[in-house]
Amino acid sequence: MAEGQWHFVQDGKSVGPVSQDELLARLESCEGANTLVYGPGMSSWTPARQVSALRLTPSRHTEAPPAPPSRRSDEIDYEISGDDMQFVEVELDPNEMVIAEAGAMMYMTPGIEMQTTLGDPSAKQQGFLGKVMSAGKRVMTGESLFMTTFTNTGSGKHQVAFAAPYPGRIVPMDLAQLGGELLCQKNSFLCAARGVSVGIAFTKRIGVGLFGGEGFILQRLTGDGMAFVHAGGTLCHRRLAAGEVLKVDTGCIVAFHPKVEYDIQFVGGFKNTLFGGEGLFFAKLTGPGDVWLQSLPFARLADRIHAAGRGVGKKSTGEGGILGGLGNLIGGK
Repeated sequence: MAEGQWHFVQDGKSVGPVSQDELLARLESCEGANTLVYGPGMSSWTPARQVSALRLTPSRHTEAPPAPPSRRSDEIDYEISGDDMQFVEVELDPNEMVIAEAGAMMYMTPGIEMQTTLGDPSAKQQGFLGKVMSAGKRVMTGESLFMTTFTNTGSGKHQVAFAAPYPGRIVPMDLAQLGGELLCQKNSFLCAARGVSVGIAFTKRIGVGLFGGEGFILQRLTGDGMAFVHAGGTLCHRRLAAGEVLKVDTGCIVAFHPKVEYDIQFVGGFKNTLFGGEGLFFAKLTGPGDVWLQSLPFARLADRIHAAGRGVGKKSTGEGGILGGLGNLIGGK
């Protein structure tokens, strides 16, 4: 056999001689990894994939691995700033969009276009009726009928920022890493990348709906993009093992994974019920799954402000005097 000449089997017949480049082209075109070949230095016919001299790449003799599923949501960049009163700045590439609750925007650069939409702008909906139904679901969770979208219509990167509604923490949630779904308490959602759908989830037990503090309905975030929720006060993240139980004040729940079982439990005890100050029920969370808790629910903050404001407008006797100042100290003013 002349040097550099090759033969291969096609349809049961020997074809050749051909050059090595011609043989590689033939094998690639017919995906012939198992094609028998014979060439320089070989003593017998051998499958092409076993011949190192041919240097077949995986694409020539194996099926290409399946491509990972394409991401449906926009891939946004973000930065969270601040300590107790935080805000999140989202950087958008051209044509990228972020959706947010009405009134959450803090600032935006000139390339951002803002639009108000009825219902969930990421939901697949047809016509006006679909939008009305989507908006109606949001009303059931106590949210506004409308959501706001912010789209980068410029040629470069532009930014839009969203502020927390009260002191606490903004929590970034990558839904792609959380299984594509997260359950949140109402009013906790702040903003998300286009492609994240904001819907509702009904609690499974009537007792939870009546006494669980969150009502029958929770917010459901679905998709594979970034979402941002807000927690009041200090954030606590717990990962519950299978069967692990955590008893929580009902208002302190921010979000949890759908695999976590959510139920309520009676506090128990006459004195605990009347004087414990924790209400009648605990939330009982059973793993497995992640749970996010907050140390200062908004309802608790509102109660403290209301209680502190009861004496506003009442004339205090002895103001400026020693007794008046001492009285204020005793009264907690």
